[in-house]
Amino acid sequence: MNKFIRYAAALVAATTLSAPALAADAKSLDELLQMIQSQKLSESKEYNAREAAFNRDKNKQAAALKSAEAEKAAEERRSDRLEATIRDNDAKLATLREQRDKRLGSLKELFGHLTGAAGDVRERINTSIVSAQYPGRSEFLGDLIAKMSSDTKLPSIEEIERLWYETQREMVESGRVTKFTTTVLQADGQQVEKEVVRVGSYNLMSNGDYLDYNAEKGLVSELARQPSAHQGGAADLQKATSGYTKVGVDPTGPLGGSLLAALINAPTLVERWHYGGIVGYVISAIFVVAIALAIWRFVVLTGITSKVSAQLKSGTANDNNPLGRILKVAEANPGLDAESLELKLHEAVLKERPAIESGLNLLKIISMVAPLLGLLGTVTGMIITFQMITLFGAGDPKAMAGGISQALITTVLGLVVAIPTVLMHTLVNGKAQSVLHILEEQSAGIVAGSVEGR
Repeated sequence: MNKFIRYAAALVAATTLSAPALAADAKSLDELLQMIQSQKLSESKEYNAREAAFNRDKNKQAAALKSAEAEKAAEERRSDRLEATIRDNDAKLATLREQRDKRLGSLKELFGHLTGAAGDVRERINTSIVSAQYPGRSEFLGDLIAKMSSDTKLPSIEEIERLWYETQREMVESGRVTKFTTTVLQADGQQVEKEVVRVGSYNLMSNGDYLDYNAEKGLVSELARQPSAHQGGAADLQKATSGYTKVGVDPTGPLGGSLLAALINAPTLVERWHYGGIVGYVISAIFVVAIALAIWRFVVLTGITSKVSAQLKSGTANDNNPLGRILKVAEANPGLDAESLELKLHEAVLKERPAIESGLNLLKIISMVAPLLGLLGTVTGMIITFQMITLFGAGDPKAMAGGISQALITTVLGLVVAIPTVLMHTLVNGKAQSVLHILEEQSAGIVAGSVEGR
């Protein structure tokens, strides 16, 4: 029996929320049924209360929905009234615009031209270096353009006259050379008050340095690199008070100064020389050796030539020169036959030849090796350039052309070394051959005199 009660309690626990507590207290089926009956009564009361609350909420929601529908209908009626007002206002605006256009007449077309002219003048003034001397000239132009494009505002005569004045002032100032004082940003980052010379609308200069004007920031600054070939004229212009002064001016200044930028960005000779790299340095070192060798041999051969010339005029053999030493050989062998004497003299000439021709072969080798070294540098530079193209592509032709240009520097260096070296070799070799020709000529004369004496 107790097992059955526990089983029934467990069954009721599966369907009733508070059944576990009841089953725990019930000791018989009667007690269990009484407990379930009382639980149902309490749940019925709770359900009735919940239903009443739900009905109250439902009535509130219905009232809120009715209020919202009434508000929606009111807003729709208000929207209709506003739309009607907008249509009426559009019609009035169209009538007023037509009335305004009739009253403006040709002024409307005039305002159109003035708007375009004001926009062009504002753009020109904002980028002009004249604004470095007269800042803030274009501020009024924005308001003027807005008024001429507005339906409710009109520009004043003073504003239109000022537009004409600024246009004329820009034209006049573009043909004037003047001085003024302003803040200049130096290359070292310091801002200093300086006297600046303005050459029309082309260039700004100060103390021989060319300046740049940043229109967005209204800042005047020194160029990081200067066109050194023209700085002297800029300094002379700074000091001049009247007359004419020769000075370099960028004609593309009003359009951005592209010519000056290209001029200062062009590498100098020293920079181009450094582009040659290790091969360029080797070629330069060889050129120094060639020059030193050529000068040394030229001085030596000049001294030998002068001594040989003196020996030709002297009747006594002197061993301080090649010709004198050959004459000494002839004097030391008076009894030899012509053939033996010729061999002796030829041997003496051969002994003198190495000292006379010393260094000439090295000059000749340098003149041949220098172009080959230049070609070697160019080939290695082209290999590097094509490797960069492989990595980063050929989207920038300027960068690719710059790499090829640098690679060709070594070829130029090689030719620059080879051409003067060939000329120096020709000159020095000519002097050496001249001395050797005199030695051979005198040797042949001695042999001929010996034959005739016999």
